[in-house]
Formats: sequence, C-alpha cells, structure tokens
Amino acid sequence: MSNWKLSKALSLEMIQLKEKVARFSSSSPFQNLEIIATLGVGGFGRVELVKVKNENVAFAMKCIRKKHIVDTKQQEHVYSEKRILEELCSPFIVKLYRTFKDNKYVYMLLEACLGGELWSILRDRGSFDEPTSKFCVACVTEAFDYLHRLGIIYRDLKPENLILDAEGYLKLVDFGFAKKIGSGQKTWTFCGTPEYVAPEVILNKGHDFSVDFWSLGILVYELLTGNPPFSGVDQMMTYSLILKGIEKMDFPRKITRRPEDLIRRLCRQNPTERLGNLKNGINDIKKHRWLNGFNWEGLKARSLPSPLQRELKGPIDHSYFDKYPPEKGMPPDELSGWDKDF
Repeated sequence: MSNWKLSKALSLEMIQLKEKVARFSSSSPFQNLEIIATLGVGGFGRVELVKVKNENVAFAMKCIRKKHIVDTKQQEHVYSEKRILEELCSPFIVKLYRTFKDNKYVYMLLEACLGGELWSILRDRGSFDEPTSKFCVACVTEAFDYLHRLGIIYRDLKPENLILDAEGYLKLVDFGFAKKIGSGQKTWTFCGTPEYVAPEVILNKGHDFSVDFWSLGILVYELLTGNPPFSGVDQMMTYSLILKGIEKMDFPRKITRRPEDLIRRLCRQNPTERLGNLKNGINDIKKHRWLNGFNWEGLKARSLPSPLQRELKGPIDHSYFDKYPPEKGMPPDELSGWDKDF
C-alpha cells in the first residue's frame, strides 16, 4: 500500500471509530465500555484495556485521578496532552478517540497497542541487536518528523513511552510534556526524565526541537547497551554527568563505530550543532551511515516486517503486559471545575 493510501486508510478508520465513540455518554463511559484488564499504573491513575460492550472493538482507557492532577498542579499538562493528541494522526503516534470526565477522573480513550511496552522487552532481553535498534530509531524519527512539522516538541522520549502495536511497529505515548512552539521560539519549562534531559534544559537556557534529537541519541545508546549513557546514583549526579558531555566518554565495545558516530552527533552539547538541527533537518539523521540502506519507504507504508512483532490472539489479548492488582478504593471527588472543557 502506498504511503498516501495508507494515511487515507488510517484517517478513515480513525474517523469511523471517533463516530462510534462520539455517541457514548460524556460523563459515564462505562455504560458502553467494559474493563478487560489493567495495562499500566502510575501516580496519575491507571490505563485499562476496555472493549465496546457486545462488540469486538478494544481501546486503552487512561483514567487520571482529578484530585491528583490538582494536588500536583498538572491541569495545564493534562489539557495540553488532550489538545495536542486531538490534532495528531500518524501511524507512529498513539491515537486519541475521545475524552470523558466524571467527579473522580478525567479519561482519555486511546488506541490499544497490545504488542507490549518497549522497555519491558528491553528489560527481558538486556539489549537489542543493531537491526532491531535501527527499526526502533526509525519509528521514533518518523514520529519526530511528523511532530516537528506541526511545531510540536515531545520532550519525554524513553523506552517506557514507546509501545508496540499488533504489527510490532512503535508508537509514541504520553504527551504530558509535549508543547507547541513556533519556528525559532524557545521554551523554558524544566521537564523530562533525568537520564534523557538535554544540557540546555538543566542549565535553564531555553530549549527547542533539538532536545528531541538529544534524547534520540540517548535512546540509541540505551537500545544497544540496555542502559542510558548518563546515570548517577541520584538526579544531581546524573545531571552533572550530562553537563560533562559525551565528548570525553569512552563507549562500550558493544556499540560499533557507526552508531557511536550517530550518538555523538545527536548528543552535541551545543544544540545548534546537533544532527537533526542542521540545515538539512531530520534528513541528516535518515541519511546517516548507520541507517544507510534502511527501508524508510517500507516503514512508512508498513510493509517492512518488524523485528519486534509478536503473535496476538485477538483485539483483547493483553498477555504482553505485566499483571496489576485491581485498584484499592476510590479516589475522592474533585469538583473545582478545572476540567469543564474536557
């Protein structure tokens, strides 16, 4: 299937699913949906695998405790995630179909990607070989290409935020730190995961799209070795290692010459010198020697077999996710009304 036909088919499928869930009650989604299993838990709440009652159609439902959002002052981040995801339609980014709210939670009804989380596969294998790492890096590069064209920086790349769909293709999830900025603009919010944070964020110098290229370099290193390059006993130690830079670092033997060159070019201390941020933009990454011969067209057309594809028995097979106990008790009501436009 050509890229154009594929994107048309994706858009059509998304529209059909959006129309289906548009009829659901905005304040009681579980009238129409039943919970099958928990896919993940976090400080914010839970992600549940849900299916439409009496139909073989499944989604992932992110259930975010409203009291937790207010207590941690995350209202703007949650709205930002909603607004940004509503705008996106890419095969490399998880799709948002609908939002709901009640007195206790706000909900995001998302595409169910049941191939599992990249970090759990990496944890089980220890590290990836070069062909597998290239496939992962290519999926992320395509996602960044799409986002940056729309003026969106992602700012939270890490294996935990990459999930596999039924074909074993990677998708970015969790857009709580994503932000829209204009060309040539900078932003100053301190955010991200310590091991993946770029030096200009730590130094509060203002940052732009180049922080995503830095984090891509960190990801390449982690995929090939199982660990990020900068990791201290605590956050401050990690930050001081990042500020020392990758230039003086010796790489393990596991990383061969070409991926080492890519990592070093992506992780330049000066953002203006980073690969991806030069005059040819993201094409410099796609044309790097390590990715020489990679089938980008096959990836975009989804005809390239994924080295990470796993067998799924159907649209509610959650066997590639860890098991979680049911939620204990209900969170308190939160009635301040901050979520009125949700």
